Amino acid sequence: TLRYMPFGDSITEIICWRAKLWEKLKPTEWGSVDWVGSGKGENNCQDTTYDRDNEGHSGFLAIDIANRQQLVGWLEQAPADVITMHLGTNDIVQQNKPVNDIIAAFTTLIGVMRDSNPNTKIIVAQIIPMGFGSYNTQIQSLNAAIVPWAEGLNTTESPIWVVDQYTGFSGTSDLRDGVHPNASGDDKMVNVWYPALVNAFQVAQ
Repeated sequence: TLRYMPFGDSITEIICWRAKLWEKLKPTEWGSVDWVGSGKGENNCQDTTYDRDNEGHSGFLAIDIANRQQLVGWLEQAPADVITMHLGTNDIVQQNKPVNDIIAAFTTLIGVMRDSNPNTKIIVAQIIPMGFGSYNTQIQSLNAAIVPWAEGLNTTESPIWVVDQYTGFSGTSDLRDGVHPNASGDDKMVNVWYPALVNAFQVAQ
């Protein structure tokens, strides 16, 4: 059975895109994929049956997860074949970290994934916009840097695919609080994750 870890911060933890994505996968051959992670939050997503396991950690910075080696333990507890990563929002919003430092943390995290499983299939998101402040300038810089970074780390056995969660996502109408997706935002995120995830499952099986 393939194991899938949704990895990130609150935009992975306290949202309903995971429930909606699970529902979309359920009638397909990928309905039996085992979602993994230490998080079990229910989120009141009008669905009591979805596999809630995830590795979303509200408020966490990519830089801190990398420096504290937290993903090492999480993957020891919940090994994965496929991982989606939407991370970097807190680095920018909380602490205005330089893009280069966030990218360096991403490199560390990819290394941890591959140490855990050399064949990990990895989907990295260009992250969604925020609804306030001037954060989107920095977010756009991070998102632009992700593409060449991923190309440089891409391998045949452990491919990295980049998906664009920013374009077409409204920092006003698709967020419930300026940070976290509402129902329309969840739907948009599902539509971006879904084809990439199906492709990753096909490659991983």
